[in-house]
Amino acid sequence: MAISKLTTYLDENDIKYVTLKHSRAFTAQEVAASAHIPGRNMAKPVMVKVDGDLKMVVLPSTHDLDFDALKDTFNTSNVELASENDFEDLFPDSELGAMPPFGNLYDVDTIVSEALTGDVEIAFNAGSHSEVIKMDYRVYESLVEPEIMSVGVKQV
Repeated sequence: MAISKLTTYLDENDIKYVTLKHSRAFTAQEVAASAHIPGRNMAKPVMVKVDGDLKMVVLPSTHDLDFDALKDTFNTSNVELASENDFEDLFPDSELGAMPPFGNLYDVDTIVSEALTGDVEIAFNAGSHSEVIKMDYRVYESLVEPEIMSVGVKQV
């Protein structure tokens, strides 16, 4: 079942969304394939540390994080992937690595790759490795109010 914190938030805001069950999958591209969702519409949150501060960067599953762009954007040389130990306690209602891209619900700054902003609909893990939520991207953006940045590079 999708995490209640997220679905409660969506329901309280009268948001239309669809929950899909799929076979257990762990990478965003595996989830997209399992749930029959185009990879460019599957949003994956990546946890990073910028000068020691945790941030959530949300990318299409078809993209990798562009560390140089993040460094330039934040005018720092100190950007690294966060370890699971750094964030496992932040998302107590999610399976490790299956947190939804709603950093605002967990007091985590959220950055969205501009590559995702052109999508009409996005899908993302709903707190488990066997369930996704699909919703309108513009509605997601209005709820989360992320910073939009050019921080992703398409995988080859």
